[in-house]
Amino acid sequence: MPTTVTITHLEMTSPAQLRGKPAPRDGLTIARVPFPMPELNRFFYTAVGGGWYWFERLVWSYSKWMEYLERPELQTWILSENGVPAGYFELEKQPGDDVEIAYFGLLPQFVEQGLGGWALTQAVEKGWMMGARRVWLHTCDLDHPRALANYLARGFRPFKTETKVEELPSGPSAWPGSELHTMESSSPP
Repeated sequence: MPTTVTITHLEMTSPAQLRGKPAPRDGLTIARVPFPMPELNRFFYTAVGGGWYWFERLVWSYSKWMEYLERPELQTWILSENGVPAGYFELEKQPGDDVEIAYFGLLPQFVEQGLGGWALTQAVEKGWMMGARRVWLHTCDLDHPRALANYLARGFRPFKTETKVEELPSGPSAWPGSELHTMESSSPP
């Protein structure tokens, strides 16, 4: 189904621009995935993006995932709460020493729990640790309704906005029914 989508590209050009958010509670940790794990990245891609029209990678084969993940310029980080995976982000170092937060998000059970600002702070800090000249990302109006506000609150500044017509599937979900959990606020078990 053809849909007009507005995409906003945002950047930070100095670590001093980060307006970090502390952890909202104890028990939150992050860890870098030390080797390529297509199963893990595909799980997070599907589970985090299922309600937000993340569908392009769903057709990727195992070997395509492995090819993407085994590049030295890519890092995957897992966010956990008391040992339970809560979300993830992928950082990609690009030519010119830009670092893109390529994917970022929380599992549906952890959305609306006050973790987004802290998680984004972690992603930006890790991006700067990769030797970034700038840290950037993009979002669109299909993402979580407060995604853009979180990016702006952390100190990102828009540098480009574009509108595209995208061919979207009939529903956002890669997993029938998962969009209901993404759209509702639910507490972790």
